[in-house]
Amino acid sequence: MSGLEAGYRRCAELTRRYGTTYYWGAMLLPACQRRDVYPVYALCRLADDIVDEPERVDLAVPQHGGPAERLDAFRALFFSALASGEAPDPVMAAIVDSVRRRGTDPECFERFFDAMALDLGTATWPTWERLRDGYMEGSAAVIGEMMLPVLEPTSDEARGPARALGHAFQLTNFLRDVDEDLDRGRIYLPQADLARHGADPWLRRVTPQWRAMMAEQIERNRGLYAEAMAGLALLPPPSRRCVGTALVLYSRILERIEARGYDVFAGRVRVPAREKVGVVARTLTIGLPRPKLA
Repeated sequence: MSGLEAGYRRCAELTRRYGTTYYWGAMLLPACQRRDVYPVYALCRLADDIVDEPERVDLAVPQHGGPAERLDAFRALFFSALASGEAPDPVMAAIVDSVRRRGTDPECFERFFDAMALDLGTATWPTWERLRDGYMEGSAAVIGEMMLPVLEPTSDEARGPARALGHAFQLTNFLRDVDEDLDRGRIYLPQADLARHGADPWLRRVTPQWRAMMAEQIERNRGLYAEAMAGLALLPPPSRRCVGTALVLYSRILERIEARGYDVFAGRVRVPAREKVGVVARTLTIGLPRPKLA
C-alpha cells in the first residue's frame, strides 16, 4: 500500500471512529466522492483535538509545545504542504491531495484555523450573533463550504444552504455537549439567551428556566436545518442522499434531547447505530425520511 493510500485509509478510520454521522452519510456517495469526504473531516478532527483533547496524541499532528504552539505548527504544516504538494505524513498527504484535486479555496482553511485559535482564549459568547459570526463562521459555516467541491452541486446557490447546515450541525453539538464543554470551562450558549431565561448551565440541573432556554435554542436549530433542506435540490442525487441522511440523523439528536426533558447533563445524547443503519437503508430503498423541523 502506498503512503498516500495509507493516508486516505487513516482519514476514513478517523471519520468512522469520531464522526459516525458523516461516515454513514458518506456511504451513500460514489467511492470517488466518499474518498474525499474523509480528509476534510480528518483535518478538522485533528485540529479540534489539539484544542479540546490535547492529551490525545496523533502522529499526524505536531507533538511539541502547548495547544497554541501545536495548533500554529499544524496550521503551518498544512499550508506548507498545500503550497508544495508534499507532506511528511500520510494523513496530511491525503488531505492536501484531496484539497488540491477538488480545488477547495484555501481561504476556507484560514477561517477554520482562526476559529480553532479562538477556542484557546474565549470561554463565552455574549449573543447568538457574536457566536455565529465570530466563531461559527470559521468552525461551522466554512465546513459546509469545504464540502461543496466534494458534493459537486449543480448551482452556486448551494453555498448558502451548505453554510446553514454547518451552523445547524454545530449548534446541535453545542446543545448536546453542554456538560462536556463545561468541563473545559466553555459555554457555547449565548449569554444573553441564558440571562433572559434565568438559566444557569453551571448548576448542571434541569430547571423550568433551563427547559425554556433549550426549547428556544432547538427552535433556532430547526430553522437552520430547514434552511439547509432547501439546498438538497441543488445537489446531484448521490450527494442529495448523503447530505439528506446526515441532516436527518443529526436533527434526531434534538428529538432525543427533547425526549429526555432537555437533560444534557446525564450523559451524551446519541442516535443508536441501529437507527443510523435504518435511515441509510430506508434512504436507499424508499427515499429520505422527513426530519422534524417544527
